[in-house]
Amino acid sequence: MKKNGILNSDISHIVATMGHLDRLCIADAGLPIPQSSDRVDLALTKGIPSFIDTLKVVLQELEIQEVILAEEILTSGEESEKLYKQIKKVVGKVPINFFGHEQFKDQLYDCRAVVRTGEFTPYANIILVSGVVF
Repeated sequence: MKKNGILNSDISHIVATMGHLDRLCIADAGLPIPQSSDRVDLALTKGIPSFIDTLKVVLQELEIQEVILAEEILTSGEESEKLYKQIKKVVGKVPINFFGHEQFKDQLYDCRAVVRTGEFTPYANIILVSGVVF
């Protein structure tokens, strides 16, 4: 039994096989996921698992060089703005790029997979662009 890191075998496999510039999306419970995308559905009930907890665990193992968010996270209310501040704290100095929500959804077709959480906060979606560790 694996004793630390990502215990979910699907996510662990995806992260282990990602190369430079590959993309992984972590999504709220409501993001429409293209049928052509691999889906890892973690959602159990409202808020479980949370978006931010899922992001933190994935970033323990995935090197990223960029993140992509929907620009609406900045203007859709206090809850989303609070989440954006948490995202900034978690990703540190990694550049953040914004697209309108419709353009963001178009980006899902280029993702290796979409991890669906139980998050109910509007626009709690992120695309992680894989970096290199050297």
